[in-house]
Amino acid sequence: QRLMAKAFDHTADYDRAIANHFAQQFGVESGDIFPTHFHADYQLHSTLRYGENPHQRAAFYIPRKPAGSTLATAKQLQGKALSYNNLADADAALQTVIGFQEQPACVIVKHANPCGAALGENVLAAYNAAHRCDATSAFGGIIAFNRGLDGETVREIISRQFVEVLLAPAYDDEALQVLTQKPNIRVLEIKSEGHKERDWQLTSLHGGLLVQEWDKGALNRADLQIVTAREPGHEELRDLLFAWQIVKSVKSNAIVLARDGATIGIGAGQTSRVFASQIAVLKAESEGLNPQGSVLASDAFFPFRDGVDAAAKAGVRAIIQPGGSVRDGEVIEAANEHNIAMIFTGMRHFRH
Repeated sequence: QRLMAKAFDHTADYDRAIANHFAQQFGVESGDIFPTHFHADYQLHSTLRYGENPHQRAAFYIPRKPAGSTLATAKQLQGKALSYNNLADADAALQTVIGFQEQPACVIVKHANPCGAALGENVLAAYNAAHRCDATSAFGGIIAFNRGLDGETVREIISRQFVEVLLAPAYDDEALQVLTQKPNIRVLEIKSEGHKERDWQLTSLHGGLLVQEWDKGALNRADLQIVTAREPGHEELRDLLFAWQIVKSVKSNAIVLARDGATIGIGAGQTSRVFASQIAVLKAESEGLNPQGSVLASDAFFPFRDGVDAAAKAGVRAIIQPGGSVRDGEVIEAANEHNIAMIFTGMRHFRH
């Protein structure tokens, strides 16, 4: 019976491949993006201890032919088995950190939200700045890097905090030796080259499936629109672009405060944008970080001027946001009143 099931699985796989090929071919020819029938072909990778909560059963499925640098092809070097939440948070961390290529970057994730992110001259500097943003939330987090880790950096990490998962493209011998002191840390090696472009984002609904393209919207500097009397300076613009890259990974409503290539306060998952702004400021101040002179990124437009007023009160000097509100004029006026430089991107980054 098992062999019969396996045989039909193989023939179904063959038929599905043919159907997908023709659906894609005819879809391209007709201009249709989405096929009439959606077939997702995955195989069981592992049965997980439990799901998001202990009373939920769960498993990890991967493509039949996994390719590129993904969680499906990651090599686990040590540690306990990955849990459902580990995988979800590791994916969020990976999505965020691979957005940075030009210099070392570190992202710390908790409950699928970045709680700290930074660029640095090396991985140790990047980690220190990312951890400084929210050392409280970083406890028990997932830490991802876009460069290989050395012993000094790993030693600093394990001396500062409890870590669930480490992700990096490589680890030197000293780093691996230091990690043996904490054998429960799940250590993943995900190569920096070959990150596969994701096709579709799938969300299961009660009675259906939502399918959309992944948010791969890249910001072109030529598309930036400076809408205030004051233009951002060179360092402000650099920090604005960094904050914009991070805010797209934060659950909406999302506000990110940044300075010197590092986040200093993140307001995530709020139903009010002004409260997201206030929480970002509160987070910064609670960690002893002064938001004075920082920049702010908002994943969507400000519906009212109150968010800008709150930012100005905290000392924010520049803002990047999509624009598009019916009250854009009032928001711009508020920015000018506070001598804040503001950029419109024309691109929204809601995340649910």
